[in-house]
Amino acid sequence: MTLPVAPLRGLRVSTHFIHRLNLIPNTSLQNYPLIIYHECFPPSTSATAIEAHLRSVGVVEPQWRYTMYSTTHFHSTTHEVLCIASGRARLCFGGEDNPGRVEAEFKKGDVIIIPAGVGHRLLQDLDGGFEMVGSYPKGKDWDMCYGREGEKAQIEAIKNLGWFDKDPIYGDEGPAVQVLLSTWWCNV
Repeated sequence: MTLPVAPLRGLRVSTHFIHRLNLIPNTSLQNYPLIIYHECFPPSTSATAIEAHLRSVGVVEPQWRYTMYSTTHFHSTTHEVLCIASGRARLCFGGEDNPGRVEAEFKKGDVIIIPAGVGHRLLQDLDGGFEMVGSYPKGKDWDMCYGREGEKAQIEAIKNLGWFDKDPIYGDEGPAVQVLLSTWWCNV
């Protein structure tokens, strides 16, 4: 069962390229942007319905429901799709000491596609109860990296990861697919 999602024509999308910060590669290795789909799911959508939608599209597999860790971390083995299922929060992408970081407020219905290597953390749960559905491409397992010296081999491996063949929310069309075609990019 697919949910009604915001029509692509009216979907507000933000893309961000974030420079490396020490051993946090951010978007520097593959040059895929952090992508934000604003108000993608209707506010009445439950976490269970989001998970069902993601499974029906078939690109990613929902693996958890949780808030975001308050320590900057990134993943070296996979890209990540976060669907905000409840609440509002301020999140930071790129590392809090990075002058090119992205700090923004996210709310229920937003979707964030985080390329492997992009540091991210929770700054503030604004209402209490901030929860996301965390999903990863089928067959991929996620790891936790923190930009430490012992992670250099993991960081290097990010260069070999493929991107999405289909959009995790929209399937054959959508911003994640447009990234490959280089026609959607508009640094915001």
